[in-house]
Amino acid sequence: MRLHSLEISAFGPFAGTETVDFDALGADGLFLLHGHTGAGKTTVLDAVAFALYGTVPGARREGKRLLSDHAAKGAVPQVTLEATLGGRRIRIVRSPEFLRPKLRSTGTTKQHAKASLTWLDGRGQNLTRLNEIGDAVNALLGMSADQFFQVVLLPQGEFARFLRADSDERGNLLERLFDTGRFGDVEEWFAQRRRELAAELSDAHHAIDIMLGRVSQASGVPEPAGEDGEQPDPLEWAADVLDDARQNRTLAQGRAVLIDAAARRASAALTKATIVVDLQRRRALAEGQLAQYREGETARAARRTELADSAAAGPIADTAAD
Repeated sequence: MRLHSLEISAFGPFAGTETVDFDALGADGLFLLHGHTGAGKTTVLDAVAFALYGTVPGARREGKRLLSDHAAKGAVPQVTLEATLGGRRIRIVRSPEFLRPKLRSTGTTKQHAKASLTWLDGRGQNLTRLNEIGDAVNALLGMSADQFFQVVLLPQGEFARFLRADSDERGNLLERLFDTGRFGDVEEWFAQRRRELAAELSDAHHAIDIMLGRVSQASGVPEPAGEDGEQPDPLEWAADVLDDARQNRTLAQGRAVLIDAAARRASAALTKATIVVDLQRRRALAEGQLAQYREGETARAARRTELADSAAAGPIADTAAD
């Protein structure tokens, strides 16, 4: 935020119109607003706050009467501020709610608060509604009126009270001025979040212990034991177990291929041996039968001789019978 100029009319202790050129004051980068008590230093700051937010900081906001008691009859209190907010130069003109004398009778009539916001860069529609102007200022500055007063314009009376206060009262005053309750809420949120994360971490450790037990039981590898109290990374350990299991599976598959080939060779040899044994049995049987046949050759020869003799004696027997 950069202030350029401020014009105050019939506002606070200023009966007429006063102008402050902040560009000239801040030409060297820093300026001091000072003066005797009652000179209107606070009113200048109030005018800046009023131009931006339509209200003033501290206890003075309770006294809504901002029209100068010294102003001429019928004067209109007004503040005009030119400033650059959020990179955009604007002009805000505000008049507070005030009572003006009636024109044709005695007494006063209420004049409602009015305001206008002009975009001096020419971009955007100029605003005249109080709520729209308030939303625009909040968006440009990124803070509400209370936040602006707490961070930028510490109320003068509150600061004096702060200087005179003891430690406890000063702490309470700072909590009220700067709304430190939010930091307590943040601290409590962090504490609660820490407890929740600690519980989640404990559950995660428990789940890891269960998983390590299952991996150990399935792989036959003992659970990792840390050295010097340092527990190894369970994921690295499980990855190592998995790598070892895969290597063992590869070796087992290789051995299974070799064993299968050996089994096929053994089966073929067994089949061949079975055939040889059968042939040997059949040969032995044939040789036995041949031996028996040869052993009966003498008897068969005698019978053949006997049969031949009988055949030769057949005609003689027939003749003898006649």
